[in-house]
Amino acid sequence: MSLRFRLSVAVPVHNEETVLPELLRRTRAVLDGAAGGPHQILFVDDGSSDRTLEILEESAQADPRVTVISLSRNFGHQAALTAALDYVRGDAVVLMDGDLQDPPESIPLFIEQFEQGYDVVYATRAARKENWWLKSCYFLFYRLQAILSDLRLPLDAGDFGLMSRRVVNQLRRMPERNRYLRGLRTWVGYRQVGIPIERAERHSGKSKYSLLKLLKLASDGIFAFSIVPLRAATLLGGLAIGMSGLYALYSLYAKFFLNQSPRGFTALVFLITFLSGVLLFFLGIIGEYVGRIYEEIKARPVYIINKIIGDVPSDALGQSTFESSQVRAGDRRGEPDAAAKTSD
Repeated sequence: MSLRFRLSVAVPVHNEETVLPELLRRTRAVLDGAAGGPHQILFVDDGSSDRTLEILEESAQADPRVTVISLSRNFGHQAALTAALDYVRGDAVVLMDGDLQDPPESIPLFIEQFEQGYDVVYATRAARKENWWLKSCYFLFYRLQAILSDLRLPLDAGDFGLMSRRVVNQLRRMPERNRYLRGLRTWVGYRQVGIPIERAERHSGKSKYSLLKLLKLASDGIFAFSIVPLRAATLLGGLAIGMSGLYALYSLYAKFFLNQSPRGFTALVFLITFLSGVLLFFLGIIGEYVGRIYEEIKARPVYIINKIIGDVPSDALGQSTFESSQVRAGDRRGEPDAAAKTSD
């Protein structure tokens, strides 16, 4: 590895005051043993309401490798990751969650593959220490997504992984507001490889991904990379028309040649109810696509920055449309102005 190689570790956090000391200790230990430098640990505080930001500010004062991006409110995990990618300065970037389910000790494994010429090195979850029903949902989702997607997405691969600078630059150019970064990372292409990593238990605290948030992330992954649900509506509609046509021909035959009138009030009610439910279901799917178009047209910022603590590259500030202000570690001269990343 080149002595000038710089690694950025980007970590979104939200109310993780109990995890941060151990996360900082373990991540610093990994970077201390990595060649090259200077390396960077970039935290994105996604609108925390506990002491998370205070702990991060103290860490930035004590360690020049630590940079903190504080968002104006909670914008969500994918938006926080997007902010991190816009402000990292490394030649390669590792994305990882802040709950220590993604072990920092796996980072050297990513670097080894990066040195062999891979632009994307992602973790495939070899084992999960979670509830059986949650593991089952993840298992089914990744395989359903693989079936529906027009892109071959890796199975059981989350956001934890390493990306080269040229992959990061391509992701920064993408305007999507409903973002599914692990899918966009695959879409970019270049050489990619997966490494099996055992996903650890959460260090402490509660998961910030509720069931509804997990469902939204899953829907973003499916609707962003597939139009199969729309095609399914067309196919089902064609099948219903064909079956109703055959039934109409049978009714005419029975009426004029067999002198019988087809009966079946119960069957008729069932068919009407079934087809009405199918129609409403696919109207909902169409609504999901239309809603995403509406979100993109509004072109609101993906996130808004409250303040920046530490050093960031000069080209990162050029991504903002609002006036931005940088606060270096130890500087406490009032509140900085807002910065934002637009979705165009």
